[in-house]
Amino acid sequence: MPYIGHRGMTKHREPQFLPLRTFCCVSCACIHRWKLNDSFILPRPGSRYTLMGGNLHISHLNKEEDVGIYQCLASNSFGTIVSREASLHIAYLENFKTQRRNPVRVREGQGVVLLCGPPPHSGELTFTWIFNEYPSFVIQDTRRFVSQKTGNLYIAKVEPSDVGNYTCVVTNTVTKNSVQGPPTPLVLRVDGVMGEYEPKIEVQFPEVVPVAKSSTVKLECFALGNPVPTISWRRVDGASFGRKVDINKASGVLEIPYFQQEDAGIYECVAENSRGRNSVKGKLSFYAAPHLTEKPQDVQKTIDDTLVWECKASAKPKPSYRWLKNGEPLDPMEVRNDYYYFFKLNIFSFFFFLSCLTQSTQIPLFPLSPLAIAPDFSQNLLKAQTLARQGGDILIECKPRMSPRGVISWRKGKEALRESHRVTVLDNGSLRISNVTKMDAGLYTCVARNQFGVASSAGSLLVKEQTVITSPAGHLDVTVGESIVLPCQVSHDPTLDLKFTWFFNEQLIHFGSHGAYFEKVGGRSAGDIMIRNIQLRHAGKYTCAVQTKVDSVSIATDVVVRGPPGPPVDCQVTEMTETTASLSWGPGMDNHSPILSYTIQARTPFSLGWQAVTTVPELLGGKQLSATVTDLSPWVEYEFRVLATNSIGTGEPSKPSKKARTKEMLPRVTPARVNGGGGGRSELVITWEPVPEELQSGPGFGYVVAFRPLGAQGWMQAAVTSPDASRYVFKNESIPPFSPYQVKVGVYNNKGEGPFSPVTTIHSAEEEPSRAPGRVRARSVSASEVEVTWKPLAWSNNRRRILGYEVKPTHKEKQDTASVIRTVGNKTSVLIKDLEGSSTYYMSLRAYNSAGVGPQSIIVNVTTKKPPPSQAPVKIMWNTSNSKVILRWDQVHALENESEVTGYKVMYSQDKHSRPSVVETNTTSLELSLPVNQDYVIQIKPFSEGGEGSSSGQITIPKIAGMYSHHRPCTECSFHTVMICMKRSCQGSYFRHV
Repeated sequence: MPYIGHRGMTKHREPQFLPLRTFCCVSCACIHRWKLNDSFILPRPGSRYTLMGGNLHISHLNKEEDVGIYQCLASNSFGTIVSREASLHIAYLENFKTQRRNPVRVREGQGVVLLCGPPPHSGELTFTWIFNEYPSFVIQDTRRFVSQKTGNLYIAKVEPSDVGNYTCVVTNTVTKNSVQGPPTPLVLRVDGVMGEYEPKIEVQFPEVVPVAKSSTVKLECFALGNPVPTISWRRVDGASFGRKVDINKASGVLEIPYFQQEDAGIYECVAENSRGRNSVKGKLSFYAAPHLTEKPQDVQKTIDDTLVWECKASAKPKPSYRWLKNGEPLDPMEVRNDYYYFFKLNIFSFFFFLSCLTQSTQIPLFPLSPLAIAPDFSQNLLKAQTLARQGGDILIECKPRMSPRGVISWRKGKEALRESHRVTVLDNGSLRISNVTKMDAGLYTCVARNQFGVASSAGSLLVKEQTVITSPAGHLDVTVGESIVLPCQVSHDPTLDLKFTWFFNEQLIHFGSHGAYFEKVGGRSAGDIMIRNIQLRHAGKYTCAVQTKVDSVSIATDVVVRGPPGPPVDCQVTEMTETTASLSWGPGMDNHSPILSYTIQARTPFSLGWQAVTTVPELLGGKQLSATVTDLSPWVEYEFRVLATNSIGTGEPSKPSKKARTKEMLPRVTPARVNGGGGGRSELVITWEPVPEELQSGPGFGYVVAFRPLGAQGWMQAAVTSPDASRYVFKNESIPPFSPYQVKVGVYNNKGEGPFSPVTTIHSAEEEPSRAPGRVRARSVSASEVEVTWKPLAWSNNRRRILGYEVKPTHKEKQDTASVIRTVGNKTSVLIKDLEGSSTYYMSLRAYNSAGVGPQSIIVNVTTKKPPPSQAPVKIMWNTSNSKVILRWDQVHALENESEVTGYKVMYSQDKHSRPSVVETNTTSLELSLPVNQDYVIQIKPFSEGGEGSSSGQITIPKIAGMYSHHRPCTECSFHTVMICMKRSCQGSYFRHV
């Protein structure tokens, strides 16, 4: 059986040896023939044509004789089949005929076209132009364009720099050969300059361009004009270009690679300049080569069968079909709808080859021979066992292989089977039994006969009890959050296995993948499921399907889930006044429980989230779908939302309404905390707390500040235009210091003036203190503390007050690091801390008030005491007797630069975190009375006139009741090591060294 290899098109650069190949199966003796342009090629000895194993070899290719359409025919005893047609082209490029071209004369500003006129050729060409001499090539831009369709050079607007010789270079893309044309001189005319004119499109594309699927298409467009036109592209249907589309505006080329159906359409090139606009349109049509959608399959047919072969292809445009039989066209009567072939088989049918061809696709079909076969069940035995449900229907198939078709009969057991209204033998030989009973069980045999023989096959029919769901179909009504069980109890044939499958709204339930809501809880004969923490989305139809090998049954339960209402819909603001808003909304889902009431919430840019609002009517019933919100602030932007409530609870809120602003009105809120005082000489400072933006009632908000001397009749007023202002200063040399004034602050906006705040009395700026404090004294309290005392000044008079004093301690050797310590009130002393020990400090003092500080006092010096001991107590020992604890430790000795120890502080507490109790002693021992059955933490530190020294480590004394439980030999303890030991004293008590 032969198979023909083929090529769509073959190109060769020059005459040479060329093989055209075909393939034929080894087991079949094939005869090969070749056609060129429908004429047979007759290879003879010594000719240029040679057949080698079916392949056609052509030597010394000739472009006049060998170019054309080739086709191979292969024949054997089964018939003849032909290959697809193949085109042979030979690429070449000849030289230009002419050697000289006339000059082209143009004016400056005029457009020009220089013709290339390529020589005779075969194969695709590319074009470039040389300016004056090689290798100076013309560079394409918005003014110059080389068409790869015609080869011509286009200059949109000639400039003086364009004058020169132009040479067209043509290259064959197959042979890679290039030839140059004669130079064309471009000369500038001297009789004037070309004026401006509208674009004239010289390079156009066809009105209809067929484009093959997945190919690349390039559209060229270029125009002459003055000024130089700009080129743009668009799709007439308004669709945008995809990323793959390349628009080269400089060269006027639109390139679409990998062309697909969605790229088809009408494309427009637009050329425009300041003088006008011109355009050209073209349609890109999608072309898809034929692609087989229904491929004929190999078949085996018996005598008297009808052969129907289908050969279907999709293409654009619609493909045409040809059927060949042994290489010759079929009788049209045997072909239906172009792609169906009908043939009646009989014992005398001959072998032959069929071929189905479209424009570019050929499907060869294998030879066909009719079959003569005695009945045979080897490939299609009856099933050994067939299961049937009692009361159901069953079909036992009988499909022996035989040709021609014979007679089929059935036996039950050893008796011939009689047909009845329940038992029927179908035309295809299969046995059908309706309303099966237990009596139908048994061994069934199918017997097949034709003129070539007889055969049989047998199988048993087993009748099973039907499966019945005993749980009734139901309707469940539940509330969100409850857990329910959906029953699915069955009775069934005990010899059959059950398979339970559950569906929710016709979709299979995958247990374990629904957030652990669904769980199987049934046994072997029950498919019950539990739904835990049921949600609104779980409402719907639940179906339990039960399946065995013989039947399947199902039952459905409708589940209604009641829950809080869904969000109301379409919340809208219908009207706004200065302090009210009218709202309307639509009801959301009631989720199977009637809506009882609605609640409205509002939000502004100044509120903390959503807040409940007052409405009219005050209570919004379930039928109420509109309301008026009251007590709103004027000139504030609001959003509103609505929540619905039923007997289950309150649901999700509606989507917020569009933002709406209340109308403006006169301001109603006055500034709070109006006060004042302080400032510089001859100033009256008035302060207040600004009115928040949401209470300003409109744009153009500001303040009116009114003030008068205490006891005066008329008010002086000043406007403060900034709504954020919180201070106004009135300066006048006539203002006496520290004089009482009555002040009030009013508000206004674009609507007018609002109310004033209550009147309050403040004082004008006072004078700074004029005297320094006297009798300044300083004494060292410790190494880090100094007490400074002084005689206070008079607290106030009619020109000033004393608010306190500033003390400035200055280290003798670090004067640039001094800081100021300020007291408040009529104090006469201050304790200055965190000083350095054994250091001299200079102390100065000033009084201060709101106007500033007064003159400096005399400077006194003081030297701090020596620092306290830096060594902590060591060798601490303790013993207990009854409820007493006796402590002893070594004397702490001060270093040379430290103050002598004058005593010790013993601190004890029940734990490390509670406030300790402190006991002082001037000896190195102490007796403490402590309650029993409690642990205590003790620390000891020395102190001196320089302050407190370093503390010992924390010592834990365990409960007194358990002190004798552990004994070990006593050892000395160093300062860095804590050890507990016990030794006997002369009095018999026990000591512990720490």
